[in-house]
Amino acid sequence: MTRRPVRGVTAWFPVGDRIRRRTISALGGAARARVILLLASVLALSSADISAVGAAAAPLKRALHLDFTELGLLVALPTLVAAVATVPIGTLSDRVSRVSLLKWSIVAWSLALIAAGASTSFQTLLVSRLALGAVTATSGPTLASLTGDYFEPRERGKIYGFILSGELVGSVTGLLVSGNAAAISWRLAFWVLVLPSAILAWAVWRFLPEPARGGASRLAPRDRPETGAAAHHVREYGDDDGAHNASPPTSQLEGAIKEAEVRPRRENILVPGSDRMTLADAVRYVLRVPTNLALIIASALGYFFISGVLTFGVIFVRHQYSVGQSAATSLLAVLAIVAVIGVLVTGRLADALIRRGHVSGRVIVTAGAFLVACGLFLPPLLTRSLVVGLPFLCLAGAALYASNPPLDAARLDIMPHWLWGRAEGVRTLLRSVATAFAPLLFGFISDQFGHGGQASHSSGQAANSRGISSTFLIMLIPLAAAGLIMLRARRDYPRDVATAIASEAGSRASDD
Repeated sequence: MTRRPVRGVTAWFPVGDRIRRRTISALGGAARARVILLLASVLALSSADISAVGAAAAPLKRALHLDFTELGLLVALPTLVAAVATVPIGTLSDRVSRVSLLKWSIVAWSLALIAAGASTSFQTLLVSRLALGAVTATSGPTLASLTGDYFEPRERGKIYGFILSGELVGSVTGLLVSGNAAAISWRLAFWVLVLPSAILAWAVWRFLPEPARGGASRLAPRDRPETGAAAHHVREYGDDDGAHNASPPTSQLEGAIKEAEVRPRRENILVPGSDRMTLADAVRYVLRVPTNLALIIASALGYFFISGVLTFGVIFVRHQYSVGQSAATSLLAVLAIVAVIGVLVTGRLADALIRRGHVSGRVIVTAGAFLVACGLFLPPLLTRSLVVGLPFLCLAGAALYASNPPLDAARLDIMPHWLWGRAEGVRTLLRSVATAFAPLLFGFISDQFGHGGQASHSSGQAANSRGISSTFLIMLIPLAAAGLIMLRARRDYPRDVATAIASEAGSRASDD
């Protein structure tokens, strides 16, 4: 009797295999797909953790007898700890292996999640959250530096769109998985994230190679080597001390700057050897770049609102539209899924504008996203009809998150590569100091509009609803300010890009 051939996995799951192949093709090849998906997964884990607090807010509030202000503290104080940690971590990411730094921080991340779920009081939960904030600080500087060294400037907006999609996937995970787990026990809302964290730490160690500094080993589209070959391809160009052996090709952004005859700020051009500048000198330089200062402020204001949404969004939907815990988490998950479209579109749009000669395209798209989000949030805040409010809420979420890819790409454009980690550390520090107060301020104002924390416990759903919706309305003001600041920054951005290009050119000439 003839033996029938064994069918492969792809034969049993043809749809999954088609999705895998199309994903690899869309991301530009297997090597690029691995890098993008791993970096996106790091952001997903961070966002899922923040969303877990919001998703478990109602049962957590009952179990530990918390008010809105204390709920805000559970997000605000860890964010402050992370803010303080980002600057020294940014320095490390400019000088040591970023992949190793990322791997061990995820391991510590998992342990902190276990401790959070085992907490027996507000105080012990807060301590575990503070520890978690310290280790999550690694993600910002390392991801920014790795993205700049893996991918060309001309496609940074698109790449950041893919990577930041992980943030939204993490939000969905936190809302759905942690939210439904919280219906059983608020402890499960944290513990359910431990296994994915451990798997991610292993995947980063196994599949993410350390790229050469300065862009000498960037991954071109349709580059599809196997895992081991990919690691060799990336590592052979450099090592962990920041050395690089080849000059990256001229980018389209550099070409657009030259065509527009934009002159750099001579006072900000860095001399050869500045890659060894002290932390204090690096901080002073980063804050001396006008566009970077605008990006820091606008980013802080944008994430201020996002942090409030992640912490109190489920409670807002429950009270505003009179739905249950599962329905509220599901609706917020739908919002996050729709927001992925905005994240993917604006990065590509900004890149396309640069290709057409609009040098400030990334800044303009960011400003537009902030202002559009502001207008779209008004209808769902002013109506109690779910049918009317939900479509606007989804579009507003898409516009809000859509501001991030072009903004994140722009911050790499205005800094030489040896300052990416420290510049991101400074940005994250100042942004986090501001956004750390968002959950606390959202909670405090909600308590005041709801006649105080203790009164809200006894006065029913009406006071809670009034407090939360009024707070979100007030917080649209800083969101609009972020858009106006970015509109102003479009004047400074071309000169700051030209300055970074001149600094890079001087450094390469000195090396030669």
